[in-house]
Amino acid sequence: MSATMLRLMPRLMPLLLLNTEPGFMLCPGPCLCYESSELVDCRSRGLDQVPLSVPHGTWLLDLSGNKVKEVRGKSFMGLWSLKILLMSNNSIHALHPQCAFQSLSSLQFLERLDLSFNRLRWLPQDFTQSLSSLLELRLDHNLLQHLDSASLADADNLRKLDLSYNRLQTMDARAFVSLSRLRQLSLQGNQLNALRDGLLSRQQGLEVLLLSSNNISVIEADALAPLRGLTLLDLKGNQLVGVKFKTFLKLQTTSTHLQMSLNPWTCDCELQRVFSKIQYVRYLHVEDYEDIICHAPPQQTGASLASMDSQLCMAETTSVLVITITVMLAVIGALVKAERNRKSRQSASDAESEEK
Repeated sequence: MSATMLRLMPRLMPLLLLNTEPGFMLCPGPCLCYESSELVDCRSRGLDQVPLSVPHGTWLLDLSGNKVKEVRGKSFMGLWSLKILLMSNNSIHALHPQCAFQSLSSLQFLERLDLSFNRLRWLPQDFTQSLSSLLELRLDHNLLQHLDSASLADADNLRKLDLSYNRLQTMDARAFVSLSRLRQLSLQGNQLNALRDGLLSRQQGLEVLLLSSNNISVIEADALAPLRGLTLLDLKGNQLVGVKFKTFLKLQTTSTHLQMSLNPWTCDCELQRVFSKIQYVRYLHVEDYEDIICHAPPQQTGASLASMDSQLCMAETTSVLVITITVMLAVIGALVKAERNRKSRQSASDAESEEK
């Protein structure tokens, strides 16, 4: 053995011993492996694919900030201990069905998966087939346009789902039907135009529902009724011009905070009555009531609904009263005129009778 090798042996021995332990593979060249914490750090290493030599005992694998474009089969084979997989800020545009995450049978204990800030346009129907232990899933800041009913069908333990800042316009009515344990759902920054009845029918335990910065103009009558545990509902920055009081009254919760500003509200008596009633319900709290600004009618544009107190209803009542009095006067006038005409005809008839 050369003198150089002899000098290096003290440094190489710990590594050789470490990498010959049962179940342990050599650390991927560009990455850092921390054996004591079973963490593999491959952040921002310029990788264009998932490295194949990840140690089997890895608990956390961080691949964020690389150049991975596709996730294919066998990428994570043998990683039975993996609980956290971070792949944000890559260029992933495809999760190949029947091979990418279906082949994650070895990841049956995965609890957190981060695929945010990628370029995903769709999810395979079998996306969560082997991810039954998943608790948190981040898919925010992708290019998703539609959510299929089968894509999340097997994620029945999921607690937190982030689909914010995609391009979602539609979702199957049964898209969340398996997610009965969901506690937080983030859908802000999409292109949804309505909150439909039945979409959240299984989410009795949902605590946080974030829907800001969409195009929602309709909240159907029973859309919120199943949400018995809701503590925060964010509807800021949508296209709501009015809402129905009964829709929110069906929120039978202990305490729910509502955020509803930055919508193009039509400020009339009906809207004022709705918000007045909501604020009298002890468990409903409109956090940003002072920031609800009128967009119509023109004479109210820019004014806050709160600053008008009951003026809108008073004005409406006055208008109705004026119209009612005007109609009544017109009717009375018509009756008086009719009576005068009748008397005139009667007088003429009496005069003719006397002449005869």
